[in-house]
Amino acid sequence: MPGLIRPSLRIVSLACKHRIDLLLPHEPLGFVARALLRTLDFLLHKPQADRGTRIKEFCLDLGPVYIKIGQLLSTRRDLIDNELADALAELQDRVPPIENLDIKVYVTEALQQPWQNAFASIDDHPLASASIAQVHKGELTTGETIVVKVVRPDIEARINEDMQHIVRLAEWIDAKFSSTRRFHLPNLMRDHYAILVSELDMLKEAANQTQLRRNFAESDLLYVPRTYPEWCRQSLLTMEYVEGIPINHIDQLVAANVDLEVLAHKGVETFFTQVFEQNFFHADMHPGNILIDVRDPTNPRYIALDCAIIGNLPERDQRYLALSLVAFFKRDYETVAKLFRECGWVPRSTDLVKFETVIREICDPIFAKPLAEISFAEFVIDLFRAAGKFDMEMQPQLALLQKTLLYVEGLGRQLYPQLDLWATAQPFMQRWVAERLNPISSLIDWINAGPEAWRPLIRLPETIADMQTNLQTLQGQLDHLTAIQNTTHRQRLSQQRIRRWSGTALIVGSVALLWRPLLDGIGGGDISMLAGIVGALLGSTLLIRA
Repeated sequence: MPGLIRPSLRIVSLACKHRIDLLLPHEPLGFVARALLRTLDFLLHKPQADRGTRIKEFCLDLGPVYIKIGQLLSTRRDLIDNELADALAELQDRVPPIENLDIKVYVTEALQQPWQNAFASIDDHPLASASIAQVHKGELTTGETIVVKVVRPDIEARINEDMQHIVRLAEWIDAKFSSTRRFHLPNLMRDHYAILVSELDMLKEAANQTQLRRNFAESDLLYVPRTYPEWCRQSLLTMEYVEGIPINHIDQLVAANVDLEVLAHKGVETFFTQVFEQNFFHADMHPGNILIDVRDPTNPRYIALDCAIIGNLPERDQRYLALSLVAFFKRDYETVAKLFRECGWVPRSTDLVKFETVIREICDPIFAKPLAEISFAEFVIDLFRAAGKFDMEMQPQLALLQKTLLYVEGLGRQLYPQLDLWATAQPFMQRWVAERLNPISSLIDWINAGPEAWRPLIRLPETIADMQTNLQTLQGQLDHLTAIQNTTHRQRLSQQRIRRWSGTALIVGSVALLWRPLLDGIGGGDISMLAGIVGALLGSTLLIRA
C-alpha cells in the first residue's frame, strides 16, 4: 500500500495543475467530495486552455503510459467527442527522448556481447522517440544501413505500476458513475494493459514484421522493412533502414509529384486486403508509423513501421462483419440487425425491430449524401455506438479494427479529399463474399487446410464400422426390451383371464344363492341373499376390470 501513495499524490498534483477536476461530474459525488471540488475551484487558477488541450498536456506530464492511453482514446470516437479526440491525436509524436542514454552500452548489454560484433556504427542521437521505445540509425559490419529500436529502460515496472492505478481508477469510475458503464472502462483499460505489455517484446514485433513483409512480398501496395533476427533481442530490434516521406507531409508529397488519388485508393485497398484476405492487419497506422516510397510518383507505395500491434479477427467475426457491410451497402437494415444478434455482438434478447429502426435512423441520412461526402469510418463508429445502447460490448479486436479504419480513412481524405471509400469498399466486399462464402470455396478451403481437416474423412471407414457395431449393440438391446415387453403383455393377459373367469363364477354362484324369492329370504333372515348380492357385485367388478 505505501508504494501506491507516491504515484497517487503525483496524479492528484498534476490533475490540479491542469484543472482536470473541472471535468468531473459533481452530481453523483457525496457532500464531502463536492465540497472539496468547490474548494479546489476557489483556490486554483482558472484554466486558459480548452479541455482537450488540458487533458493532452496532463497525459504528457504523467508520462509514457498515459500518453499511450491518450493515443488510444483519440481513436475511440465512439466514446469521446471529436474535439477531444483531435486534441489527443497530437500525442502521437511529442515524446522526449530517453535521458542520459548511452546507446552503445545499451546495445552491448542487450546482445550480451560487444556492440562492434554486429555494428560498424550507431548514431548517438535518436532518429525518433516514442512513448515505449526510440530508434537510432546505424550500419552493420556487413555494410547494410539499419536502425536499432530500443525499449526505454525500466519501462515495464513503470507500466505495471501506472496501469494498476489506472485499472483501479476505471473500476471506481465504473462503480460510481452509471453513465460511464456502457463504455466498459475497466475492460478497456485491461485490454490496453495487455497491448502495452506486448509492445515491450521486440522479438514479438520482429515476428509480426516478418509475417507482414511476407504477406506483401509481391505487392506494390505496401513495403515492410526486413529484420535481422540474429541481432534482435527482447529489448532490441534491428531492421532495415528505409527512406520515405512521412504521410502527413502533404507539401513534400506534392513537391515530389506524387499521385495523391492513387495513393489514397491504395491505402483503402491495403486496409481491406489486410483485414479480409490476410486477416493480419497493422493496427497502429498513425502518421508517425507510415512513410511513402516516392521513387515512382505515379505508383507510390506505403512503407509500414512499428508492427508491435497487429490485429486479426476470429473467422466468425470476419464473416459476419463482411456480410453486415454487404447488407448495409444494399440498405438491408433488417439483415444487419439480425447479423449483429446472430454473431453475439448484441444480446439474444435484443428487440430486432427497435435495433433495425436505430440502424435505419443512422444510415438513411448517410445515403442521402453523395458517396464522396460519406465517412465510412464515422458510419462504423456510429453503428457500434448505437449497438452500445443495446448492451454491445466492444471486443478488443473490433476496437483495433475500428481504430485502424479511422486512421486509414483519415489519412486517405487528408491526401485526397474527394476519396470515395465506398466505391473501393463495396466491390471488394461483394467479391470477397462471393469468393469465400460459397460451397466450392468452402471445399477448396477444406482441401487446403491439410491433414488435420482431412482426418475425419480418412477415418470414415473406421467410423462406419464403429457405427455398425453400435447399431448391432443397440438392436440387441431393443430385442431384449421387446422380449421383456412381450412377457409383460402375456402376464397381463393371463391376469385378465383369471379375473374374467373368477368374476363369471361369482356371478353364477350369486344367481344360485338368489334363486329363492327375495321376500322369503328377507322375512326369514337368511344371509344367503346378502352373500349373493355381494358376490354378484364383486364378480361384476372383476369383469369390468378384465
